[in-house]
Amino acid sequence: MSTGIRDTSEQDRPLNRAPRRRWPWALAALAAAAALAWGAPRLRQSWSGELAVSAARLNFATVELAPLTRDVAGEGRVVAAQSPTLYASGGGAATLQVKAGDAVKRGQALAVIESPELSNRLAQERSNVDALRADLARAEVEARQQTAALQSALDAARIDLQTAQNDLARQTQAFEAGATARMQVERAQDALAKARLAYEQAQALRGLKTDSLALDVQAKKSALARQQLLAQDLARQVDELTVRSPVDGQVGQLFIDEHANVARDAKLLSVIDLSRLEVQMQVAESFARELAVGMPGEISGNGQRWAGQVSSVSPEVVNGEVAARLRFAQAQPEQLRQNQRLSVRVLLDRRDQVLGVTRGSFVDDGGGAIAYVVRDGVAQKVAVKLGARSLERVEVLSGLKAGDRVVISGTDNFKGADRVLIAD
Repeated sequence: MSTGIRDTSEQDRPLNRAPRRRWPWALAALAAAAALAWGAPRLRQSWSGELAVSAARLNFATVELAPLTRDVAGEGRVVAAQSPTLYASGGGAATLQVKAGDAVKRGQALAVIESPELSNRLAQERSNVDALRADLARAEVEARQQTAALQSALDAARIDLQTAQNDLARQTQAFEAGATARMQVERAQDALAKARLAYEQAQALRGLKTDSLALDVQAKKSALARQQLLAQDLARQVDELTVRSPVDGQVGQLFIDEHANVARDAKLLSVIDLSRLEVQMQVAESFARELAVGMPGEISGNGQRWAGQVSSVSPEVVNGEVAARLRFAQAQPEQLRQNQRLSVRVLLDRRDQVLGVTRGSFVDDGGGAIAYVVRDGVAQKVAVKLGARSLERVEVLSGLKAGDRVVISGTDNFKGADRVLIAD
Protein backbone atom coordinates (compact mmCIF):
# COMPACT_ATOMS: atom_id res chain seq x y z
CA MET A 1 0.00 0.00 0.00
CA SER A 2 1.53 3.13 -1.12
CA THR A 3 1.51 6.12 1.11
CA GLY A 4 1.86 9.86 0.28
CA ILE A 5 0.56 13.36 0.92
CA ARG A 6 -2.92 13.91 -0.21
CA ASP A 7 -3.70 17.01 -2.26
CA THR A 8 -6.90 18.93 -3.01
CA SER A 9 -7.24 17.72 -6.54
CA GLU A 10 -10.23 15.73 -5.64
CA GLN A 11 -11.89 18.76 -4.10
CA ASP A 12 -11.40 21.11 -7.07
CA ARG A 13 -14.30 21.14 -9.46
CA PRO A 14 -15.01 23.48 -12.34
CA LEU A 15 -17.99 25.85 -11.84
CA ASN A 16 -20.38 26.83 -14.55
CA ARG A 17 -20.55 30.66 -15.06
CA ALA A 18 -23.95 32.32 -15.34
CA PRO A 19 -24.46 34.37 -18.44
CA ARG A 20 -23.93 38.23 -17.95
CA ARG A 21 -27.16 40.31 -17.71
CA ARG A 22 -27.07 43.50 -19.82
CA TRP A 23 -30.59 44.91 -19.18
CA PRO A 24 -29.63 47.12 -16.06
CA TRP A 25 -27.18 49.02 -18.21
CA ALA A 26 -29.82 49.54 -20.83
CA LEU A 27 -32.24 50.89 -18.24
CA ALA A 28 -29.59 53.31 -16.91
CA ALA A 29 -28.86 54.58 -20.40
CA LEU A 30 -32.56 55.17 -21.07
CA ALA A 31 -32.93 57.09 -17.76
CA ALA A 32 -29.93 59.29 -18.57
CA ALA A 33 -31.33 60.07 -22.02
CA ALA A 34 -34.73 61.01 -20.52
CA ALA A 35 -33.11 63.25 -17.91
CA LEU A 36 -31.02 64.93 -20.58
CA ALA A 37 -34.07 65.54 -22.73
CA TRP A 38 -36.10 66.94 -19.80
CA GLY A 39 -33.30 69.13 -18.42
CA ALA A 40 -32.03 70.49 -21.70
CA PRO A 41 -34.22 73.64 -21.56
CA ARG A 42 -33.27 74.20 -17.93
CA LEU A 43 -29.64 73.69 -18.83
CA ARG A 44 -29.89 76.19 -21.63
CA GLN A 45 -31.56 78.68 -19.27
CA SER A 46 -28.83 78.07 -16.71
CA TRP A 47 -26.17 78.71 -19.37
CA SER A 48 -28.00 81.88 -20.56
CA GLY A 49 -28.41 83.37 -17.03
CA GLU A 50 -25.51 84.76 -15.00
CA LEU A 51 -26.79 83.27 -11.72
CA ALA A 52 -29.81 81.52 -10.20
CA VAL A 53 -32.00 82.70 -7.31
CA SER A 54 -34.75 80.80 -5.54
CA ALA A 55 -38.25 82.15 -6.09
CA ALA A 56 -38.90 81.79 -2.35
CA ARG A 57 -36.56 84.72 -1.76
CA LEU A 58 -38.47 87.02 -4.14
CA ASN A 59 -41.82 88.77 -4.33
CA PHE A 60 -43.65 89.21 -7.63
CA ALA A 61 -46.44 91.45 -8.91
CA THR A 62 -48.25 91.88 -12.22
CA VAL A 63 -48.45 95.17 -14.12
CA GLU A 64 -52.10 96.12 -14.62
CA LEU A 65 -54.51 98.98 -15.16
CA ALA A 66 -56.14 99.99 -11.88
CA PRO A 67 -57.07 103.12 -9.90
CA LEU A 68 -54.15 104.91 -8.26
CA THR A 69 -54.83 106.67 -4.98
CA ARG A 70 -51.98 108.65 -3.52
CA ASP A 71 -52.41 109.37 0.15
CA VAL A 72 -50.50 109.80 3.39
CA ALA A 73 -51.66 107.81 6.38
CA GLY A 74 -50.43 107.67 9.93
CA GLU A 75 -51.24 108.22 13.54
CA GLY A 76 -51.99 111.68 14.87
CA ARG A 77 -52.67 113.21 18.24
CA VAL A 78 -55.28 115.74 19.25
CA VAL A 79 -53.83 119.18 19.96
CA ALA A 80 -55.39 122.56 20.63
CA ALA A 81 -55.45 124.91 17.68
CA GLN A 82 -54.63 127.65 20.17
CA SER A 83 -52.42 126.75 23.10
CA PRO A 84 -50.56 129.93 24.06
CA THR A 85 -47.73 129.89 26.56
CA LEU A 86 -47.66 132.97 28.79
CA TYR A 87 -44.40 134.66 29.82
CA ALA A 88 -43.41 137.15 32.49
CA SER A 89 -43.27 140.71 31.19
CA GLY A 90 -40.99 141.72 34.04
CA GLY A 91 -38.95 140.29 36.89
CA GLY A 92 -40.29 139.86 40.41
CA ALA A 93 -42.16 137.56 42.76
CA ALA A 94 -44.97 135.71 40.95
CA THR A 95 -48.23 134.80 42.65
CA LEU A 96 -50.42 132.27 40.85
CA GLN A 97 -54.15 132.89 40.83
CA VAL A 98 -55.16 129.53 39.30
CA LYS A 99 -54.22 125.85 39.34
CA ALA A 100 -53.54 123.40 36.52
CA GLY A 101 -56.79 122.22 34.98
CA ASP A 102 -58.87 125.23 36.05
CA ALA A 103 -61.33 126.60 33.51
CA VAL A 104 -60.61 130.25 32.72
CA LYS A 105 -62.23 133.06 30.73
CA ARG A 106 -60.65 135.50 28.35
CA GLY A 107 -59.10 138.40 30.31
CA GLN A 108 -59.11 136.56 33.64
CA ALA A 109 -56.07 137.17 35.86
CA LEU A 110 -53.89 134.05 36.04
CA ALA A 111 -50.78 135.34 37.84
CA VAL A 112 -49.54 138.59 39.39
CA ILE A 113 -45.88 139.63 39.44
CA GLU A 114 -44.78 142.12 42.10
CA SER A 115 -42.07 144.50 40.86
CA PRO A 116 -41.32 147.33 43.37
CA GLU A 117 -38.71 148.81 41.05
CA LEU A 118 -41.17 149.21 38.20
CA SER A 119 -43.87 150.59 40.49
CA ASN A 120 -41.45 153.21 41.90
CA ARG A 121 -40.41 154.25 38.42
CA LEU A 122 -44.04 154.72 37.48
CA ALA A 123 -44.64 156.92 40.53
CA GLN A 124 -41.58 159.05 39.69
CA GLU A 125 -42.59 159.51 36.09
CA ARG A 126 -46.12 160.49 37.07
CA SER A 127 -44.66 163.07 39.45
CA ASN A 128 -42.58 164.45 36.56
CA VAL A 129 -45.77 164.68 34.51
CA ASP A 130 -47.34 166.85 37.20
CA ALA A 131 -44.24 169.07 37.35
CA LEU A 132 -44.16 169.56 33.58
CA ARG A 133 -47.89 170.28 33.55
CA ALA A 134 -47.27 173.07 36.11
CA ASP A 135 -44.38 174.43 34.01
CA LEU A 136 -46.65 174.52 30.99
CA ALA A 137 -49.34 176.41 32.88
CA ARG A 138 -46.75 178.92 34.17
CA ALA A 139 -45.36 179.43 30.66
CA GLU A 140 -48.83 180.03 29.28
CA VAL A 141 -49.56 182.64 31.99
CA GLU A 142 -46.23 184.36 31.33
CA ALA A 143 -46.89 184.35 27.61
CA ARG A 144 -50.25 186.02 28.12
CA GLN A 145 -48.68 188.66 30.39
CA GLN A 146 -45.91 189.51 27.96
CA THR A 147 -48.32 189.52 25.04
CA ALA A 148 -50.51 192.02 26.90
CA ALA A 149 -47.49 194.25 27.68
CA LEU A 150 -46.34 194.18 24.07
CA GLN A 151 -49.84 195.01 22.89
CA SER A 152 -49.95 197.95 25.32
CA ALA A 153 -46.61 199.28 24.03
CA LEU A 154 -47.83 198.93 20.46
CA ASP A 155 -51.02 200.80 21.27
CA ALA A 156 -49.02 203.62 22.92
CA ALA A 157 -46.76 203.87 19.86
CA ARG A 158 -49.83 204.01 17.64
CA ILE A 159 -51.26 206.90 19.74
CA ASP A 160 -47.94 208.74 19.64
CA LEU A 161 -47.88 208.33 15.87
CA GLN A 162 -51.41 209.70 15.56
CA THR A 163 -50.55 212.66 17.85
CA ALA A 164 -47.48 213.50 15.77
CA GLN A 165 -49.56 213.36 12.58
CA ASN A 166 -52.16 215.73 14.08
CA ASP A 167 -49.49 218.15 15.36
CA LEU A 168 -47.84 218.27 11.92
CA ALA A 169 -51.18 219.05 10.33
CA ARG A 170 -51.81 221.97 12.78
CA GLN A 171 -48.33 223.37 12.33
CA THR A 172 -48.64 223.19 8.58
CA GLN A 173 -51.97 225.10 8.63
CA ALA A 174 -50.53 227.72 10.97
CA PHE A 175 -47.44 228.15 8.81
CA GLU A 176 -49.57 228.60 5.71
CA ALA A 177 -51.64 231.21 7.58
CA GLY A 178 -48.45 232.99 8.68
CA ALA A 179 -49.15 232.38 12.34
CA THR A 180 -46.04 230.33 13.05
CA ALA A 181 -42.49 229.92 11.89
CA ARG A 182 -41.28 227.30 9.46
CA MET A 183 -39.14 225.89 12.22
CA GLN A 184 -42.22 224.67 14.03
CA VAL A 185 -43.35 222.78 10.95
CA GLU A 186 -39.98 221.08 10.64
CA ARG A 187 -40.03 220.08 14.33
CA ALA A 188 -43.47 218.56 13.84
CA GLN A 189 -42.19 216.61 10.84
CA ASP A 190 -39.26 215.22 12.88
CA ALA A 191 -41.60 214.24 15.72
CA LEU A 192 -43.84 212.40 13.23
CA ALA A 193 -40.90 210.47 11.77
CA LYS A 194 -39.75 209.54 15.23
CA ALA A 195 -43.26 208.39 16.25
CA ARG A 196 -43.63 206.31 13.07
CA LEU A 197 -40.29 204.60 13.72
CA ALA A 198 -41.27 203.83 17.31
CA TYR A 199 -44.58 202.36 16.16
CA GLU A 200 -42.89 200.13 13.56
CA GLN A 201 -40.37 198.89 16.13
CA ALA A 202 -43.13 198.14 18.65
CA GLN A 203 -45.08 196.28 16.01
CA ALA A 204 -42.06 194.19 14.96
CA LEU A 205 -41.09 193.50 18.58
CA ARG A 206 -44.63 192.34 19.37
CA GLY A 207 -44.53 189.86 16.46
CA LEU A 208 -41.12 188.44 17.36
CA LYS A 209 -41.87 188.19 21.07
CA THR A 210 -45.23 186.55 20.38
CA ASP A 211 -43.55 183.90 18.22
CA SER A 212 -40.90 183.31 20.88
CA LEU A 213 -43.51 182.88 23.59
CA ALA A 214 -45.50 180.49 21.36
CA LEU A 215 -42.40 178.37 20.77
CA ASP A 216 -41.66 178.29 24.49
CA VAL A 217 -45.20 177.15 25.26
CA GLN A 218 -45.02 174.52 22.49
CA ALA A 219 -41.74 173.19 23.89
CA LYS A 220 -43.37 172.86 27.31
CA LYS A 221 -46.31 171.01 25.73
CA SER A 222 -43.98 168.64 23.88
CA ALA A 223 -42.01 167.89 27.04
CA LEU A 224 -45.27 167.19 28.87
CA ALA A 225 -46.55 164.91 26.08
CA ARG A 226 -43.26 162.99 26.01
CA GLN A 227 -43.35 162.53 29.77
CA GLN A 228 -46.97 161.41 29.60
CA LEU A 229 -46.08 158.77 27.01
CA LEU A 230 -43.27 157.53 29.23
CA ALA A 231 -45.61 157.32 32.20
CA GLN A 232 -48.24 155.55 30.07
CA ASP A 233 -45.69 153.00 28.90
CA LEU A 234 -44.63 152.32 32.47
CA ALA A 235 -48.29 152.03 33.47
CA ARG A 236 -48.74 149.47 30.67
CA GLN A 237 -45.76 147.49 31.94
CA VAL A 238 -47.12 147.54 35.46
CA ASP A 239 -50.52 146.43 34.18
CA GLU A 240 -48.88 143.58 32.23
CA LEU A 241 -47.43 142.28 35.47
CA THR A 242 -50.94 140.90 35.92
CA VAL A 243 -50.90 137.99 33.47
CA ARG A 244 -54.35 137.47 31.90
CA SER A 245 -55.77 134.64 29.79
CA PRO A 246 -55.85 135.48 26.06
CA VAL A 247 -58.57 132.87 25.33
CA ASP A 248 -61.40 130.96 26.95
CA GLY A 249 -60.06 127.57 27.87
CA GLN A 250 -58.30 125.56 30.52
CA VAL A 251 -55.04 126.03 32.38
CA GLY A 252 -52.53 123.56 31.05
CA GLN A 253 -49.07 123.25 32.55
CA LEU A 254 -47.61 125.41 35.32
CA PHE A 255 -43.90 126.13 34.83
CA ILE A 256 -43.23 127.92 38.15
CA ASP A 257 -43.89 127.38 41.83
CA GLU A 258 -46.06 129.61 43.98
CA HIS A 259 -44.36 132.91 45.00
CA ALA A 260 -41.28 132.08 42.95
CA ASN A 261 -38.96 134.85 41.82
CA VAL A 262 -38.97 134.92 38.04
CA ALA A 263 -36.87 136.79 35.48
CA ARG A 264 -38.21 138.78 32.58
CA ASP A 265 -39.56 136.56 29.73
CA ALA A 266 -39.67 133.49 31.98
CA LYS A 267 -42.30 130.83 31.13
CA LEU A 268 -45.19 130.95 33.58
CA LEU A 269 -48.02 128.70 32.36
CA SER A 270 -49.95 127.57 29.30
CA VAL A 271 -53.63 127.88 28.43
CA ILE A 272 -55.44 125.37 26.21
CA ASP A 273 -58.36 126.46 24.05
CA LEU A 274 -60.48 123.29 24.01
CA SER A 275 -63.13 124.86 21.78
CA ARG A 276 -60.88 124.46 18.74
CA LEU A 277 -59.04 121.15 18.44
CA GLU A 278 -56.89 119.86 15.58
CA VAL A 279 -55.06 116.62 14.85
CA GLN A 280 -51.30 116.75 14.32
CA MET A 281 -49.43 114.03 12.41
CA GLN A 282 -45.82 113.51 11.38
CA VAL A 283 -45.26 113.11 7.63
CA ALA A 284 -42.12 111.85 5.89
CA GLU A 285 -40.20 114.59 4.16
CA SER A 286 -40.70 113.00 0.72
CA PHE A 287 -44.49 113.26 1.04
CA ALA A 288 -44.46 116.60 2.85
CA ARG A 289 -43.38 118.36 -0.34
CA GLU A 290 -46.78 117.58 -1.85
CA LEU A 291 -48.88 118.56 1.16
CA ALA A 292 -50.75 121.84 0.90
CA VAL A 293 -53.21 123.71 3.06
CA GLY A 294 -56.79 122.82 2.17
CA MET A 295 -56.19 119.22 1.03
CA PRO A 296 -58.99 116.82 2.09
CA GLY A 297 -58.35 114.20 4.71
CA GLU A 298 -60.02 111.71 6.99
CA ILE A 299 -59.78 111.37 10.76
CA SER A 300 -60.92 108.19 12.49
CA GLY A 301 -61.04 106.85 16.00
CA ASN A 302 -63.38 105.38 18.60
CA GLY A 303 -65.16 103.55 15.78
CA GLN A 304 -66.07 106.81 13.98
CA ARG A 305 -64.84 108.75 10.97
CA TRP A 306 -64.78 112.49 10.41
CA ALA A 307 -63.93 114.58 7.37
CA GLY A 308 -60.83 116.71 7.80
CA GLN A 309 -58.82 119.33 6.01
CA VAL A 310 -55.13 120.24 6.16
CA SER A 311 -54.88 123.50 8.12
CA SER A 312 -51.10 123.95 8.33
CA VAL A 313 -47.80 122.37 7.28
CA SER A 314 -44.68 123.13 9.29
CA PRO A 315 -41.80 124.61 7.24
CA GLU A 316 -39.27 122.88 9.49
CA VAL A 317 -37.94 119.34 8.97
CA VAL A 318 -37.08 117.44 12.17
CA ASN A 319 -35.51 113.97 11.93
CA GLY A 320 -36.68 113.60 8.33
CA GLU A 321 -40.30 114.40 9.20
CA VAL A 322 -42.62 117.39 8.92
CA ALA A 323 -45.51 118.19 11.27
CA ALA A 324 -48.89 118.73 9.60
CA ARG A 325 -52.21 119.62 11.20
CA LEU A 326 -55.77 118.78 10.15
CA ARG A 327 -58.91 120.53 11.35
CA PHE A 328 -62.37 119.02 11.38
CA ALA A 329 -64.27 120.02 8.24
CA GLN A 330 -67.60 119.98 10.07
CA ALA A 331 -68.67 120.35 13.69
CA GLN A 332 -65.98 119.35 16.14
CA PRO A 333 -66.68 115.94 17.75
CA GLU A 334 -67.40 115.88 21.44
CA GLN A 335 -65.44 114.09 24.15
CA LEU A 336 -62.06 114.58 22.50
CA ARG A 337 -59.08 114.97 24.80
CA GLN A 338 -55.73 116.66 24.48
CA ASN A 339 -53.05 114.25 23.12
CA GLN A 340 -55.66 111.60 22.26
CA ARG A 341 -54.45 109.27 19.48
CA LEU A 342 -56.42 109.10 16.22
CA SER A 343 -55.80 107.67 12.75
CA VAL A 344 -55.24 110.23 10.01
CA ARG A 345 -55.27 109.95 6.23
CA VAL A 346 -54.63 112.76 3.74
CA LEU A 347 -55.64 112.31 0.09
CA LEU A 348 -52.96 113.67 -2.25
CA ASP A 349 -54.32 112.48 -5.62
CA ARG A 350 -56.72 109.93 -7.14
CA ARG A 351 -56.76 108.74 -10.78
CA ASP A 352 -58.61 105.92 -12.55
CA GLN A 353 -57.14 103.37 -15.01
CA VAL A 354 -53.47 103.99 -14.36
CA LEU A 355 -50.88 101.50 -15.59
CA GLY A 356 -49.02 100.50 -12.48
CA VAL A 357 -47.65 97.79 -10.26
CA THR A 358 -47.54 97.05 -6.56
CA ARG A 359 -44.90 99.11 -4.85
CA GLY A 360 -41.82 97.30 -3.59
CA SER A 361 -38.17 97.79 -2.83
CA PHE A 362 -37.33 97.98 -6.54
CA VAL A 363 -38.87 101.48 -6.55
CA ASP A 364 -36.21 102.80 -4.22
CA ASP A 365 -33.33 100.55 -5.32
CA GLY A 366 -31.54 102.28 -8.14
CA GLY A 367 -33.96 105.17 -8.01
CA GLY A 368 -36.70 103.14 -9.71
CA ALA A 369 -34.91 103.25 -13.07
CA ILE A 370 -34.75 99.48 -13.61
CA ALA A 371 -37.01 96.48 -13.07
CA TYR A 372 -36.72 92.71 -13.57
CA VAL A 373 -39.40 91.17 -15.79
CA VAL A 374 -39.90 87.39 -15.48
CA ARG A 375 -40.31 85.52 -18.77
CA ASP A 376 -39.92 81.72 -19.13
CA GLY A 377 -38.40 81.40 -15.68
CA VAL A 378 -35.74 84.05 -16.32
CA ALA A 379 -35.74 87.54 -14.80
CA GLN A 380 -34.44 90.05 -17.32
CA LYS A 381 -33.39 93.59 -16.39
CA VAL A 382 -35.19 96.34 -18.30
CA ALA A 383 -35.09 100.13 -18.07
CA VAL A 384 -38.32 101.66 -16.78
CA LYS A 385 -39.67 105.10 -16.02
CA LEU A 386 -41.95 105.46 -13.00
CA GLY A 387 -44.41 108.24 -12.25
CA ALA A 388 -46.73 108.96 -9.35
CA ARG A 389 -46.29 106.83 -6.27
CA SER A 390 -48.61 105.88 -3.44
CA LEU A 391 -48.09 103.75 -0.38
CA GLU A 392 -49.27 100.62 -2.26
CA ARG A 393 -48.81 101.25 -6.00
CA VAL A 394 -46.53 103.07 -8.39
CA GLU A 395 -47.37 104.38 -11.85
CA VAL A 396 -45.45 102.97 -14.84
CA LEU A 397 -44.76 105.47 -17.62
CA SER A 398 -42.57 103.36 -19.88
CA GLY A 399 -40.60 100.09 -20.04
CA LEU A 400 -43.43 97.78 -18.93
CA LYS A 401 -46.81 96.75 -20.28
CA ALA A 402 -49.96 95.31 -18.79
CA GLY A 403 -49.54 91.64 -17.87
CA ASP A 404 -45.79 91.77 -17.24
CA ARG A 405 -44.69 89.87 -14.14
CA VAL A 406 -42.18 91.95 -12.19
CA VAL A 407 -39.91 91.16 -9.26
CA ILE A 408 -40.88 93.86 -6.74
CA SER A 409 -38.57 92.86 -3.86
CA GLY A 410 -35.48 90.73 -3.35
CA THR A 411 -33.65 92.10 -6.38
CA ASP A 412 -30.62 92.77 -4.22
CA ASN A 413 -29.92 89.03 -4.61
CA PHE A 414 -29.44 89.58 -8.36
CA LYS A 415 -26.27 91.66 -7.80
CA GLY A 416 -27.05 93.77 -10.85
CA ALA A 417 -27.04 90.85 -13.32
CA ASP A 418 -28.83 91.36 -16.63
CA ARG A 419 -30.40 87.87 -16.63
CA VAL A 420 -31.15 85.71 -13.59
CA LEU A 421 -32.59 82.17 -13.50
CA ILE A 422 -35.54 81.88 -11.13
CA ALA A 423 -35.33 78.48 -9.47
CA ASP A 424 -38.52 76.88 -8.19
